[in-house]
Amino acid sequence: MIRYALTRTALLLLGLFVASAVIFLTLRVLPGDVAQLIAGTGSTPEQQEAIRARLGLDRPLPLQYLEWLGGLLRGDLGTSLLTGTGVGEELVRRAAVTVPLGILSLLIALAVSLPLGVFSAVRRARADGAALNVGAQALAAVPVVWAGMMLVVVFAVWLGWLPAQGFPREAWADPGAALRALILPALTIGLIEGAMLLRFVRSATLSALGQDHVRAAAARGLTRTAALVRHGLPVVGLSVVTVLGLQIAGIIVGAVVIEQLFTLPGIGRMLVADVAARDLPKVQGALVALTGFVLLVGFVVDLTHRALDPRQRETA
Repeated sequence: MIRYALTRTALLLLGLFVASAVIFLTLRVLPGDVAQLIAGTGSTPEQQEAIRARLGLDRPLPLQYLEWLGGLLRGDLGTSLLTGTGVGEELVRRAAVTVPLGILSLLIALAVSLPLGVFSAVRRARADGAALNVGAQALAAVPVVWAGMMLVVVFAVWLGWLPAQGFPREAWADPGAALRALILPALTIGLIEGAMLLRFVRSATLSALGQDHVRAAAARGLTRTAALVRHGLPVVGLSVVTVLGLQIAGIIVGAVVIEQLFTLPGIGRMLVADVAARDLPKVQGALVALTGFVLLVGFVVDLTHRALDPRQRETA
């Protein structure tokens, strides 16, 4: 287990290094000139060149990358070209919106997918189980923007229960108002991701029902449901742990869109604005932080799965 953990750690660090290089080079081929944006439309080429020299943008790209990579190794994500604030400081402030949104979305997805996925598998031969499976497939195909708009129409416009957009200016100083502002965005992401995860849970449950030890338990006198709960659900749990890394990545992608729709001051909305403004240090710092988080989640999922699954330990 220790050797496996060390190998996965080395792969995690290698993945972060490759991701940082790809992010840095990709952002340099985007159209637009940050020096021109800072100097203004009426600026002269000499003024723009002076800004490039002051910001270090006139140096060779390998030197710029090595300097930025050195900062990352020291925990410095860089400084915004437009505002002069630290990228890490801005990410922490924006994460106070994005992280709770992601946690709420994940909890909703699990609350929807786990019980309904098992129910759909157990009742697969009946009308309610089949209808639930068809409904999950239809919901998984719904665009997240359209789903958010429909939830706004129902719960904000028609019923008036929840705010349609925005986030309290005082943020979490008023936890009730902040939580109410996140309910509709979290429902939008959680229901879509939950529908996708439900189909996976259903498939894993059907596979567990067909395993020999579950059928043997049922033959010894246990009901089919009791045999599944006692002997099949641990296998389903291992499968769910495996796919959770992909679900978390999907939630992060969904948050970028949803924060625009609901005007939430999170990391996703910040990224969209900074890409348009060509604030390269801020964009690349945020992207590296998000990439590192996704890779770290995959790393934890791999270790957890190996620790919980005795078959992998025996193979090793």
